[in-house]
Amino acid sequence: MSSRLAGPWRGSLHLIERHARVYRHMWLVFASGVAEPLFYLLSIGVGLGALVGTVAGPGGQLVPYREYVAPGLLAVSALNGAMYDSTFNVFFRLKYAKLYDALLATPVGPGEVALGEVGWALLRGAVYAVAFTLVMACMDLIHSPWALFAVPVAVLISFAIAAVGVACTTYMRSWQDFEYVMLVAVPMFLFSATFFPVSVYPHAIGVIVEWTPLYQGVVLLRDLVLGAPSPDLLWRAGYLAVMGLTGLAVASRRIAKLLLV
Repeated sequence: MSSRLAGPWRGSLHLIERHARVYRHMWLVFASGVAEPLFYLLSIGVGLGALVGTVAGPGGQLVPYREYVAPGLLAVSALNGAMYDSTFNVFFRLKYAKLYDALLATPVGPGEVALGEVGWALLRGAVYAVAFTLVMACMDLIHSPWALFAVPVAVLISFAIAAVGVACTTYMRSWQDFEYVMLVAVPMFLFSATFFPVSVYPHAIGVIVEWTPLYQGVVLLRDLVLGAPSPDLLWRAGYLAVMGLTGLAVASRRIAKLLLV
């Protein structure tokens, strides 16, 4: 990335460049995030799908189980890429590497630091989403032209998760606090309609699930990939956008408070 890049967020671009240079030597770690949802797709979507047969998709249409599961796992790919970089890695840079102390000693501001970290996590999530979408295409799991919007929606999921992840990480005091991250992430992965519809839950639990960010992403991607878009998807996209912008604002203020006071 050229040092001649100008603009109010040039520091964010340089931070993203810094992370890209570091990961050139750890590309296998970067790429490994695609493997988990892919294995789930092969084992549950394809293996178990042969026993399940068809299930009710958007609008009540019957679809093969692997086509039902695949968009949900695409959302998980976007979540994985964004979550790990915006939580564990940000905590290490903040508490141990002291990277942000060095950055804030330059003209780079806390807003640029927050945006750079969110931007890098978003980029990683986007790479995972593109790779998984290509796998879906190779497995003949995409049949609707609406699926062209799947990658932008996956990027929106990454943005929401990354921004909130960075914001929450600024409140972490030790590595033990990340147990709370897993306490939220694992149930969200298992129960956000990734593998089965919300209708199987008791009503009270279903209402809670329907307000989780991953559920919004799963519904968005499933409706688009299966060719059943509706105006309802607009507010779900808005939910994720507001979540991301709020997280970014909180992350910027927290970084300023922690390192500039």
